[in-house]
Amino acid sequence: MLGTLKRYFDTLPISEKNRRILNLPNAITMLRILIIPVLFFLLVPPDQFWSLVLATVFIAASLTDLLDGYIARKYQLITVMGKFLDPIADKLVINTAMILMIPIGRIPAWVVAIIIIRDFFVDGIRSIATSEGVIIQASNLGKKKTLCQVFAVSALMIHYPFLGADAHTVGTFLLFLALILSIVSAIEYFVKFIKEVVMKS
Repeated sequence: MLGTLKRYFDTLPISEKNRRILNLPNAITMLRILIIPVLFFLLVPPDQFWSLVLATVFIAASLTDLLDGYIARKYQLITVMGKFLDPIADKLVINTAMILMIPIGRIPAWVVAIIIIRDFFVDGIRSIATSEGVIIQASNLGKKKTLCQVFAVSALMIHYPFLGADAHTVGTFLLFLALILSIVSAIEYFVKFIKEVVMKS
């Protein structure tokens, strides 16, 4: 199926320059961004059925992150545009979902604020490092933090009892775990920045 989709994109009547931008992985990433308006239905707030529907949409969007990365590596379709869009799409989807759940009381505002501020902080020091010719690679803790956020947001979206578990309680526990990982990974990035950029400058 993936091969068929790739061949379809290869036959689109677009220039070679644009083809490097509008390839299959990038199209999937942009589709993930386009799912964001659907999440605004969280402001209603949704009942048990629609909470599950929105959680399913969010989970599907999160899974496309794995899909576009796999396709890009498998078919050697890694592009500058893809490297730029992919992390932005991840943060937009997750952060939008968290922010929209604040007004309906499913997530504490201060937790969301700390996580978002942490993301800006880490992106900032990585950008400064890059400008100095130093690449600070994504840490394993950072990846675990993102994964934990996805599970936390999914459970908080479901909110109601699901499969014999209190989804909101599970989501809250995972959210605070993601918060801890956010803070610890930010410290890890900062230490790397001091060692590899500040101390060597």
